[in-house]
Amino acid sequence: MRLVAGADLVLHAGDFVSSQFHDELRKLGPPLEGVAGNMDEAALKQALPTQRVVDVAGVRIAMVHDAGPRARREARLAARFEDCAAVVYGHTHVPQVDQFQHLWVLNPGSPTERRSSPTHSMIVLTIQAGRITPELVTL
Repeated sequence: MRLVAGADLVLHAGDFVSSQFHDELRKLGPPLEGVAGNMDEAALKQALPTQRVVDVAGVRIAMVHDAGPRARREARLAARFEDCAAVVYGHTHVPQVDQFQHLWVLNPGSPTERRSSPTHSMIVLTIQAGRITPELVTL
């Protein structure tokens, strides 16, 4: 929670699951941007978009929960978000930090439900002078 509380902004790729957790995350302090996930309760699915683009220090970052099938995922995302420098997605719980063409393709894994991933994880993004530096952090 220290990393989250000390952030300038929190990007959440869906599956807050409950409005209660969403509210707890908001109370940590940093602004929170998120998208709805398939496991979110109905109220969150209604309140949150299925995709969004946020501007962070002059860098456009797309957010979606389910980025679709593994085959050609990076190419689809690069075409879908051609004006973005990164896309953050969730759903699989499997971390990904890859650059494809112009786009960072980022899946933080999960700090709570690791499923098939070997560890709990999240990503810390540093943005300086229009450049994104992602760091996968295992918890």
